[in-house]
Amino acid sequence: MADALSVIPASVLRNLADKLYEKRKNAALEVEGIVKQLTTAGDHDKITAVINLLTTEFTYSPQANHRKGGLIGLAAATVGLTSEAAQHLEQIVPPVLDSFSDQDSRVRYYACEALYNIAKVVRGDFIIFFNKIFDALCKLSADSDANVQSAAHLLDRLVKQDIVTESDQFSIEEFIPLLRERMNVLNPYVRQFLVGWITVLDSVPDIDMLGFLPDFLDGLFNMLSDSSHEIRQQADSALSEFLQEIKNSPSVDYGRMAEILVQRAASPDEFTRLTAITWINEFVKLGGDQLVPYYADILGAILPCISDKEEKIRVVARETNEELRAIKADPAEGFDVGAILSIARRQLSSEWEATRIEALHWISNLLNRHRAEVLTFLNDIFDTLLEALSDPSDQVVLLVLEVHACIAQDTQHFRQLVVFLVHNFRVDNSLLEKRGALIIRRLCVLLDAERVYRELSTILEGESDLDFASIMVQLLEPGRHVWLLKALYGLLMLLPQQSAAFKILRTRLKTVPSYSFNGEQLRRTSSGNPYQILHHMPGGSQITEDGDISQDSKNSHNGINFASRLQQFEQMQRQHRQHAKVQAQSHRNSTSSSTPKDVQRPEELSRTSSSDVNRPPSRSRRATGQLQL
Repeated sequence: MADALSVIPASVLRNLADKLYEKRKNAALEVEGIVKQLTTAGDHDKITAVINLLTTEFTYSPQANHRKGGLIGLAAATVGLTSEAAQHLEQIVPPVLDSFSDQDSRVRYYACEALYNIAKVVRGDFIIFFNKIFDALCKLSADSDANVQSAAHLLDRLVKQDIVTESDQFSIEEFIPLLRERMNVLNPYVRQFLVGWITVLDSVPDIDMLGFLPDFLDGLFNMLSDSSHEIRQQADSALSEFLQEIKNSPSVDYGRMAEILVQRAASPDEFTRLTAITWINEFVKLGGDQLVPYYADILGAILPCISDKEEKIRVVARETNEELRAIKADPAEGFDVGAILSIARRQLSSEWEATRIEALHWISNLLNRHRAEVLTFLNDIFDTLLEALSDPSDQVVLLVLEVHACIAQDTQHFRQLVVFLVHNFRVDNSLLEKRGALIIRRLCVLLDAERVYRELSTILEGESDLDFASIMVQLLEPGRHVWLLKALYGLLMLLPQQSAAFKILRTRLKTVPSYSFNGEQLRRTSSGNPYQILHHMPGGSQITEDGDISQDSKNSHNGINFASRLQQFEQMQRQHRQHAKVQAQSHRNSTSSSTPKDVQRPEELSRTSSSDVNRPPSRSRRATGQLQL
């Protein structure tokens, strides 16, 4: 301290603490001259003493004017040191940085001014304090005083453009953690400050910002939904630049970034979703095999976007979905079939039809490519696929049936499918009524009608719930539907006799049992028709429409013992009739005591109905979903 006082006049020290800026400035110029003389003389001990005096007595003084004078004095001392300043920076810079958090805004302003002048002198040597300077600038960018903000921006520009970009000592590895921990700050001024640093550093050829992109990519996406239009534009511009660099780069870490993009694709902000799905689209095209471990996550992001309310997002999502599905990945290479199935199963519960449809396409695609692997996860998805049969969309139901048909190519799974269907029809009446007919018809097309009906017959043969069985199975009751039979004969007359359609329909009509008609019905139905309803003859023969007698060869055809089957059928029919009688008797017993005189009894109804045999019958109320066997 004594050495410093011996070289700096007392008047200079008084002016350095004056309330007037001009006096402080003139005093600082005198300090600059004194330090310059000491530097020329090589007397660094006295220079150190001067700096200590400026620090302890001025910069850390409780009086604001002293602190202002100390800051301008330190800057002046640095200018006086010129090329020798580097060896005294450890003394000069810390007190200036501490002044950035001063309660007095003017002190903070002069701290920016002082550090600016110091940085211009020492240039690259300033880089050793970069982390502390960056932290201080980040805080000052959001300062409450506009003048301080302006001064901080000037200092920031100098550090970015004239120091960091020209220094070969700047460490990007040390800088990235500072950047990453600040990327989620919401203050708009800080966000502008950070984007500015990212953009500048990315423009430096020797700095590989792309390699560190996963560390701050999420922060940039977060800025896309900022309330400030300017910040959104800056973030979008930076992201566009990085995406272009990715396209041109031979080596990119797609995996880490894919995780970020998947999360951002579900953002409530429309612009963020669009940008994220666009990036995913490019990644799928560029990344290829590198993205195999992330296929499930990517698919989980794409499927909801297929039904997005914004058309641009839907278009990109559909394109990405097709690109992803076209990649032929192998489970041996890390392709997780189970994870993909889990995503598709979850999306089958989506409220959007388009998403459910694409999820089914994925399941179908996996069955075609990796059938063995998919079947190992069948228990995880089967119940969900069955529930999807109740989907309100016909297109979804048809696709579900295709998936079921693909699974049911194996005998074991075919049996399991039909058993589950019958069970669901039993417990869910609405499914049977709304979808029963559609489901059975489609399965017949996909899996062979004979196979489907045989399996259903086998299962229903042992059905203990006779009410349910009667709903499932309906023997066409030609006695009640004579007009239908007449219409079929009319169609037969219109078909060419040598056509396949004619032969098939004629064969079908031969199977109509004559015992279903009474004499009057037979007369009415066959009247005027050259084709007579076939009559069963004793001994297993029957009269054809041409009058020929044909023998039922051992009552067997294509390995089916029709005689035995007929007995089984008649037995089942007797059971149903007995069941119906019991129910009817129970109903009569419960209502006989309260039946009004003017209400017809069952025997009267039967007499009345015999006169109405020629009326067109009403549609069966339980026809929907019934199997016609």
